[in-house]
Amino acid sequence: MLTLHKPSFKYLGAAMLALCCGLASPTVSAQSTTPIIGQVDNGGAILSSQIALVVSLDDNQVVYSKNADVIRPIASISKLLSALVITRSGLPLDEKITISSDDIDRVKKSSSRLSVGTTLTRREMLLLSLMSSENRAAHALGRTYPGGMPAFVNEMNATARQLGMTRSRFVEPTGLSPMNVSTPRDLVRLLQAVEKDSTIKRFSTSDDYSVVTSNGRTEKYRNTNRLIRNDEWDISISKTGYIRESGQNLVMYTEIDKRPMAVVLLNADNRLNRFADAVRIRHLVQNDYPSLF
Repeated sequence: MLTLHKPSFKYLGAAMLALCCGLASPTVSAQSTTPIIGQVDNGGAILSSQIALVVSLDDNQVVYSKNADVIRPIASISKLLSALVITRSGLPLDEKITISSDDIDRVKKSSSRLSVGTTLTRREMLLLSLMSSENRAAHALGRTYPGGMPAFVNEMNATARQLGMTRSRFVEPTGLSPMNVSTPRDLVRLLQAVEKDSTIKRFSTSDDYSVVTSNGRTEKYRNTNRLIRNDEWDISISKTGYIRESGQNLVMYTEIDKRPMAVVLLNADNRLNRFADAVRIRHLVQNDYPSLF
């Protein structure tokens, strides 16, 4: 049985809020942005993220939209769809999977602490893929799917179509390929689907988990989204992602002012600014939400 650690201490807060208020505006035209009422308009853009969509899910109202129909590489956000394929497959989560040389990233040459020969359960591979965006774990999940990687990728695309993600395409499970593409509107549909999956909810918001690798080392993994360690946030789905072609990405299903919100932030200019953008959105919603509609 997995022993997962949920966040229980404050991280960020006022400091991050102060940081987010000093962000420079990206070069996006004012016409592409649907602003929150009450914002200080500075060229039409208030976020570092070049692409953003925030939707209030109880009434399907768009709270903030910037380039919401642009098709972009989404990097490791892809792992949410990969996870959904696994959980829907009915494959035994206690089955052991061993990392092989086939799981080494030969596209981006990214590093991994899961050494070749490391054996974990499918459940643990799924956890590491979602919580800490472990690429070898995600690749191993696709490789060991019935029919192998081609069947897994086909199922990813079939699932995307089923969810109404009509402008999304996937070629592999990790998101390392820039050919894994989607739009903010499609990603809202994905967030709504995975939020109904208790395993994905639990794993994507877990704080940390330790495994013993084939070289005998104990490796402690942590969640890549620091906001889950902030008591002011109530997050039920979380995923970060980055490759050079996509920029820094963050998607969340979260509750703000007792309303469920889908938050999609793509192509921020650095890792911290994607979190600062989320804090800024939350602050604006809390202060201006009654006047939005």
